[in-house]
Amino acid sequence: MQHISAKQLKSLISDEKSELFLLDVREENEFKYCHIAGSTLIPMQTIPNRLNDLPKDLPIVTICHHGMRSQQVAQFLLQNGFSNIINLDGGVHAWAADVDNNMPTY
Repeated sequence: MQHISAKQLKSLISDEKSELFLLDVREENEFKYCHIAGSTLIPMQTIPNRLNDLPKDLPIVTICHHGMRSQQVAQFLLQNGFSNIINLDGGVHAWAADVDNNMPTY
């Protein structure tokens, strides 16, 4: 599993947006409050039943509030045949602090 900072992810999105799948694993109410543009919500608890909804041919960036749930999901994905998994260190909290100061925080 790779790790990425919010600033590094911003650069990747700017350069290769079509080449990344941004997977937000938080709950729906968290996602509605704030999220990174272009991310797809699949809550952590539903991931085992939604593996077929995830691309195997694109890098998947796992995202949560602070980076812990997303790291668990990243590990689960690796154990289930996904190979290009990147965890956003610090989650949307780091994104709000380092990239988008207008993003609401909680």
